[in-house]
Amino acid sequence: MTKIKVGVIGGAGYTAGELLRILINHPNVEIVFVNSSSNAGNSITDVHSGLIGETDLVFTSELPFEKVDALFLCSAHGDSKKFVDSNEIPSNIKIIDLSTDYRAKSSNHDFVYGLPELNRDEIKEANRVANPGCFATAIQLALIPLASAGLLSDEIHVNAITGSTGAGVKPSATSHFSWRNNNISIYKPFGHQHLEEIGQSLRQLQPDFNKAINFIPVRGNFARGIYVTAYTNCTLNLDEAKNLYNDFYKDAVFTFVVDKNPDMKQIVNTNKGLVYLEKHGDKLLIISMIDNLLKGASGQAVQNMNLMFGLDEKTGLGLKSIGF
Repeated sequence: MTKIKVGVIGGAGYTAGELLRILINHPNVEIVFVNSSSNAGNSITDVHSGLIGETDLVFTSELPFEKVDALFLCSAHGDSKKFVDSNEIPSNIKIIDLSTDYRAKSSNHDFVYGLPELNRDEIKEANRVANPGCFATAIQLALIPLASAGLLSDEIHVNAITGSTGAGVKPSATSHFSWRNNNISIYKPFGHQHLEEIGQSLRQLQPDFNKAINFIPVRGNFARGIYVTAYTNCTLNLDEAKNLYNDFYKDAVFTFVVDKNPDMKQIVNTNKGLVYLEKHGDKLLIISMIDNLLKGASGQAVQNMNLMFGLDEKTGLGLKSIGF
């Protein structure tokens, strides 16, 4: 099979580094260029040292669109739209955007929301895909089976803790090691930016859903992973809930409903999502977890690329967790 020729825009961050790691080892991909104006002329391994010995690629400031079949946009939030608007990208090039810029449905763009567990068929036919947010992915995996059955009838309470890589590669006051280590804190309670796309997806499945999603994001003192605990009132007993979730995810290649209370180490460094259920009185407790840089970003982006080009969904994503 002819290899998919790809270009990467904004290649210096954590998500770009993970994306390059996957694409270098993807059997059906050839990386044509990695664009970064601030790093142009430097070796990829000068920035992503974990790739030493795996690539001789060099960052470039050029944009040879005519040489690629697909573009991954790893730019900062707000910059992807600027890039698309300011460049004449040939219509035959498929685009996968990892920023927030196109996640909200709008008549002003034709990007499909790229959560395969929700929109697999649409992604297969799409020319442009908006990759979901990391918190949004984990929380949606916890809730969309209930929405699919019209069972979200009350407020939803979500607490989710994320690793420091979710804050990006540039150190800040709340991501620097000396602050983050041996520490925990919340931020943007009840007002996180991912709530918009979560609500959008829930209403896609359950149009009458109008209850609050009470989301408390937490900064964890670890590097990668997202661990979600969510609960809401639910009329199903535990066996009925498990049957609903297992049926909803029966064709999902990376999302698994597990019977034992899982640990986050089971998913770190993989493209998997694990979901676990408990019933406590009238409340259904859902635990969901993903690697924020993989299923929450770059791994899911490659999963979407595979779907868009008719490949097996799992191609290039056979990654083992780092449980030990």
